[in-house]
Amino acid sequence: MVTILLVIHLIIAIALVAVVLLQRSEGGALGIGGGSGGGMSGFLTGRSTANLLTRTTAILAAIFIVTSLTLAKLSGGGGSGSFFDQAPAPTSVPAPAEPETTPPEPQAPAAPQAPVAQ
Repeated sequence: MVTILLVIHLIIAIALVAVVLLQRSEGGALGIGGGSGGGMSGFLTGRSTANLLTRTTAILAAIFIVTSLTLAKLSGGGGSGSFFDQAPAPTSVPAPAEPETTPPEPQAPAAPQAPVAQ
């Protein structure tokens, strides 16, 4: 089922590219079907052909989107719920230790001891 749908999807993608390239170029776009001296001056001219290509592009684009969504649904792995439901639960972060408010006092050096006579 998925393989058949994937082949149909690829055929639609190729047809969509071809239809877009056949459209009349309006300002240096990708179309090869318009302009003068293009070698195809008598092919696909006129307003009715432009409407036909526009409708064909819209229909192919809609079918392309439907097959894309269907392929995504079929290859989803059969998981239940949303992607966000599968995310790990956030862990709690321990509060930082509070620093001491006063620095420790330096200790005074011990007094030298007197030598003990023996």
